[in-house]
Amino acid sequence: MNDNKHPAPKAAPKARAVGINHIALEVGDIDEALDFYGRFLEFEISARSEDAAFIYFGDQFINFSRGRRQGPDDNRHFGIAVDDKELVRRTLAEMGIELLDGKFLDFLDPWGNRVEITTYTNIQFTKADHVLRGMGLEHLHKTDEAVEELRKKGMAP
Repeated sequence: MNDNKHPAPKAAPKARAVGINHIALEVGDIDEALDFYGRFLEFEISARSEDAAFIYFGDQFINFSRGRRQGPDDNRHFGIAVDDKELVRRTLAEMGIELLDGKFLDFLDPWGNRVEITTYTNIQFTKADHVLRGMGLEHLHKTDEAVEELRKKGMAP
C-alpha cells in the first residue's frame, strides 16, 4: 500500500541484455563432438584441448566441455539458425539421427543435448551486414514475415 507520505521506491537500474554470445554444452568426448556437429554444420574451431573446444559461427560460439553427467534434455534446448534447414534435415537423416516429435527440427545429440535447427531468414535474430559478409552469407535476406515482426518492435524500417 502506498500513501503519499511514503513514495514507492525507485527501481534499481538493470543491465540490458544485448544477445547471447555463446552456449556451453557438456559432451562425453571433444573429438566426437567436433565430428558429430561437423557432419552437418560448417564452423571454425578457434581453440581445442582434451577437455574443451570452441567452435565459432561468425561472432557467436559453442563451447564444448567434456563431462556430461545428466540425462537427456526434455524441453531444455538451444537453437541454431542455419542458411539451409532442409539440407540439415537430409544430412541428419543420412546420419541416422532420429528427429523428435513436434513441429520443429529438433533432435538429441549423442550426449542428450536437445538441438533445434531453424532457418535464419525466417526468424527475428539478425546478424549485422558486415558479419554476414565476413561469413560469406551476404546473400541471406529476411522473409517479409520476419521483417514485419522486427518492424512491430521498432527494429526494422
